[in-house]
Amino acid sequence: MQAEKLVVIGQGYVGLPLAVRGVEAGFDVVGIDLDTSRIKRLSAGESFIEDISSTRLAAALATGRYLPTTDYGDARDFDVCVISVPTPLRDGAPDLSYVEQAGIALAPHIRPGCTVILESTTYPGTTEELLCPLLMQGSGLRSPEDFHVGYSPERIDPGNSIWRLENTPKVVSGIDAMALAKVDAFYRRIVDRTVTVDSTRVAELTKLIENTYRQVNIALVNELTVLAHQLDVNVWQAIDAAATKPFGFMAFRPGPGVGGHCLPIDPCYLSWQVKRTLNRQFRFVELASDINHSMPQHVANRIMAGLNQRGRSMKDAQLLLLGLAYKKNTGDMRDSPAVDVAAELAKLGARIRAVEPYAELGHIPPGVTLVNLTEKEVRTADAVVVVTDHDTLDYDLVTDSASYVFDTRNRCTGPNVERL
Repeated sequence: MQAEKLVVIGQGYVGLPLAVRGVEAGFDVVGIDLDTSRIKRLSAGESFIEDISSTRLAAALATGRYLPTTDYGDARDFDVCVISVPTPLRDGAPDLSYVEQAGIALAPHIRPGCTVILESTTYPGTTEELLCPLLMQGSGLRSPEDFHVGYSPERIDPGNSIWRLENTPKVVSGIDAMALAKVDAFYRRIVDRTVTVDSTRVAELTKLIENTYRQVNIALVNELTVLAHQLDVNVWQAIDAAATKPFGFMAFRPGPGVGGHCLPIDPCYLSWQVKRTLNRQFRFVELASDINHSMPQHVANRIMAGLNQRGRSMKDAQLLLLGLAYKKNTGDMRDSPAVDVAAELAKLGARIRAVEPYAELGHIPPGVTLVNLTEKEVRTADAVVVVTDHDTLDYDLVTDSASYVFDTRNRCTGPNVERL
């Protein structure tokens, strides 16, 4: 019996784990991505994300049931298609052009009985009001009468070795009861547990709630950190002490800002939709976004003050940044606050060198020299800045050899260390 055919559009941090897991679940999988260099690497068995090892990717390829491709023609005769393409912001408004392009390109391959699922983060109403009409227009078929459409928000956490695609509960929805049943049946083959909701709008809002919650609470501790420094209070110790309360509190910790696709973008989708539809401001979201986006400049100002106290000007100072990715133990540099910190320091005249063991060379920001973490690099730096606290970095080397450490992640201790 021939295996069911799964198409995954987008082979990045969300789509690639889904494609590989689909092969392992018994599907014939076509992974579509328009980035030709990415497809070449995948075809050669070279993974570019930490969650999927090259060994696991090679095993999927060896089955003969995983085809990385740039050609939408390979999507023909599919049973299930998952769209996991970027949904960035452009001038403060959602840019759904990648979703639109995917829908238009997929539509000619829609056939009776197939299922299309959107995973890209977006505002409530996108699946029914944007994607579904595109699929109907390009296929000549009707949904829900002829084919099924649903939404399931992605919950990928890059670099998280505990909560992975298969053991993280998956919220699923459909535009009608039959679509929900089809979407749920698909994900039950992929993940351990599914959570059904009544509509695609509820599922779309679920994702925005999750990340808005994080954005607001991170902004709270970031503003507390700025104020606690001025009040000469150790905010890190206070947060750890508060975290001992077994109820009513969840610890969020400060940092140089927020990054990745989710936090800088997803809550803005919600505030944009509220403004567009209700003509109201979502004040919590907008304030939280302002606070978190101000943190890179705050970090730069703190480092400049620290250098001044040590008789060193920021102009022509040599700074060594540890980490450029937006979170530890991953090379994901999407909207990374570390890149913004580097840019703020460069504007003040500093020379920037960086240690980033995970990042792809082509993604290093201009004006930043990539180096290895050595005693010489640490000793010659006027300041070492811990921005992304990868576990592989030698923090003992840093504290033993650096004249001045500015730590935004609370990883270093010693008389030469100043914490955010």
